[in-house]
Amino acid sequence: MPGHQPHGVWGLTGEEVLESRRRHGRNEVVRKEYPFLTILKDSLRDPMVWLLTVATLLYFVSGETGDAVFMASAIVFVTGISLYQESRSRNALEALKSLTAPTCKVIRNGETVEIGNEEIVIDDYMIVDEGKAIPADGLIVHSYDFSVNESILTGESLAVTKTGAEGDKRVFQGTTVVTGLAICKVTAIGADTALGKIGMSVGSMGEEVTPLLIQIRHFVKLMALVGMVIFFIVWAINYFESRLVLGSLLRALTLAMSILPEEIPVAFTTFMALGTWRLMKLGVIVRNIKTVETLGSASVICLDKTGTITENRMALARVFALSSEKISDAGTGGTEELNLIRMAMWASEPIPFDPMETALHDAYSKMTAADERQNFRLIHEYPLSGRPPMMTHIFENTSGQRIIAAKGAPEAILAVCQLSERERTSIQSALKNFSEQGFRVLAVAGADFEGNDFPVHQQQFIFRFTGLVAFYDPPKRNIKSVFNDFYRAGIAVKILTGDHAETTATIARLIDFRGAERTIDGQAVMEMSDEEINRKVLEFNIFTRVYPDAKLRILNALKANDLIVAMTGDGVNDGPALKAAHIGIAMGKRGSEIAKQVSSLILTDDDLSKMVDAVAMGRKIYSNLKKAIQYIISIHIPIILTVFVPLALGWVYPAIFSPVHVIFLELIMGPTCSIIYENEPIEENLMRQKPRPFTTTFFHFHELNISIIQGVAITVATLAVYQLAAVYFNTEATTRTMVFITLISANIFLTLVNRSFFYSIFTTLRYRNHLIFLIIGITIALTLSILFIPPVMEFFQFTRLTTLQAAIAVLSGSISVLWFELLKVYKRLGKKNP
Repeated sequence: MPGHQPHGVWGLTGEEVLESRRRHGRNEVVRKEYPFLTILKDSLRDPMVWLLTVATLLYFVSGETGDAVFMASAIVFVTGISLYQESRSRNALEALKSLTAPTCKVIRNGETVEIGNEEIVIDDYMIVDEGKAIPADGLIVHSYDFSVNESILTGESLAVTKTGAEGDKRVFQGTTVVTGLAICKVTAIGADTALGKIGMSVGSMGEEVTPLLIQIRHFVKLMALVGMVIFFIVWAINYFESRLVLGSLLRALTLAMSILPEEIPVAFTTFMALGTWRLMKLGVIVRNIKTVETLGSASVICLDKTGTITENRMALARVFALSSEKISDAGTGGTEELNLIRMAMWASEPIPFDPMETALHDAYSKMTAADERQNFRLIHEYPLSGRPPMMTHIFENTSGQRIIAAKGAPEAILAVCQLSERERTSIQSALKNFSEQGFRVLAVAGADFEGNDFPVHQQQFIFRFTGLVAFYDPPKRNIKSVFNDFYRAGIAVKILTGDHAETTATIARLIDFRGAERTIDGQAVMEMSDEEINRKVLEFNIFTRVYPDAKLRILNALKANDLIVAMTGDGVNDGPALKAAHIGIAMGKRGSEIAKQVSSLILTDDDLSKMVDAVAMGRKIYSNLKKAIQYIISIHIPIILTVFVPLALGWVYPAIFSPVHVIFLELIMGPTCSIIYENEPIEENLMRQKPRPFTTTFFHFHELNISIIQGVAITVATLAVYQLAAVYFNTEATTRTMVFITLISANIFLTLVNRSFFYSIFTTLRYRNHLIFLIIGITIALTLSILFIPPVMEFFQFTRLTTLQAAIAVLSGSISVLWFELLKVYKRLGKKNP
């Protein structure tokens, strides 16, 4: 509000701000962090790193220095990849943290400005209002209907009223404003606040362990345990056959390395962190990582009308003055209309923060010749209360002239006014007229009262009905296409609003909302039995006159129908419903601090179309993560069995692969799954499918059976090539080289084929993902170097293949994967989406 000087408070000058910051520091609690050491320590906990270390030591002890150096280099490379992936994840979360940093309003140089919480200084005058978290400790200078939730400090959940009187004027950082507004002088910041002194952190974002991550870690631990058991079995078998301790250990380690799917947790961390970063770039802040798992399953979204469907730019459009009994455009009319707007303004907060109250103050400023606001002070107020709600303010000037003004829902004001039947009919006619045009309506009344012994309840005044003020909040231009996107994605849309049925239905018809012809009100919802409400929430899409308890009941009924519910909200009272929803969505611009704190998503520019992007991103992340994990499992199976079967069955070349070969394959697979698949674009049919069921486990047979079949098919090819080479070419080096090329070829084709489980490889080759050709190109280049550079070839114990031998290996590897393309053709012909 440039140029506005609330209550004569000028605030600090620019120079005073700098001096205060120099003396007292910034409003933050400084903690020493060493992210590199943290990441390094975490990477050293990786079981693969420990296996590599043991293998390196065994090679050194056995005198195979070249192998030992290679394995040591592999340790550095694996740790480097982990550091890179973790740093990407950490950078994404740090960027997210900076974007979610809260802001506050302060008065400086006589103007109200918005700054980051960390920029506030001692002696600043901060303005805190409903739904906001208080950024620093302070003393109340002015307050209106001000109450605060101090549970973060006291544990007491009930709001504490702050009058600004002596002994009741302190406010504390981290507490939340429940009602009203206050101007406070800052007395402590950072570590010197009450919150800072007890070492608590506001808004910290640590690592979150999600259900899927728990499952992944459990799966990896299980595989590690299996690997350990098999390790001892294989070591024992080899030792009793050869009596060679080190050789037996190396063979057992080779198998243990092939079993451990350490790429899976890396892929999960990368996908989730970069997914939240990509959402942030789209204007969607993910406050709760678990939400990314849930987004793709969202099956119903519940929306408020104001600011979500409509633009939330309240403008006073029409007025109805009872004294003239006529409807006028705002800004026109005579004395009666001016008096109505004047009373509506007095019924608003002196420093308005509600869009409708701001519109009333603006309309008063434009219509009045002599501004009375500087002459009157608020001496008593009744906060917004009741159901339907109303509020009353009492102002008085120095000469004792008094103004008592009330505004609220028409039903509430009508209930406290004495009116004739003709007057009620006239008012109801005006209300119907306004509602049919989609206006939001408030009723206004005035009263007289002598003395200062004010009634306990505002409804005890004898009110005179003044009139109705109607505001227009047009639907957003893109909202119709947003709803169509939701409908195409199989997501049901429901409107939960405090507005009248007629007003909401009018807006719904304007945007072609499905179900605009049927509405149900919150009171009816509260009177229903559980069984009835569980049925009705599926039949109705518009719920009007909905208050917090009714909203929560509707949400729980939807959840009882096994639906994954997303819900938007912005007010203090929306907190319980946002917290109870599977996906709570707060608005970045108009959302209260409480709404943002309990929500899992924040739409930075209040644009609902970003929610469509978020659902698409959620589906894409889940789909690509599934592809990555299925790829990992598919390619691990042939590595495990190619190492194990010759050992277990005593084939002619039992040690066909050593740890050197396995780690080379592992180094290829890591970037493939966590870099290529994370960068894959969304498939064109993904947002035309119904939401996937939110299962309790990712590692379910019906999710992974294709991977197992693919892995077995590749295994059959590699073992067939093994037997063919052993029989017809009769050297271990030739057999090893052909089997290795078969696996590499299968790996490359598996990467390409598994980019989609529905569309053909010719379609997916047109997907925009420049990384896929880069990674595959590097893989081919490294493989060729192994096959054609003599020292490297000798190190890997390979030999130069003939054209026929190489063709057999490449053809076998490709056929072992490309058969899946025939299954895709069958799916497309039957239109069976994956």
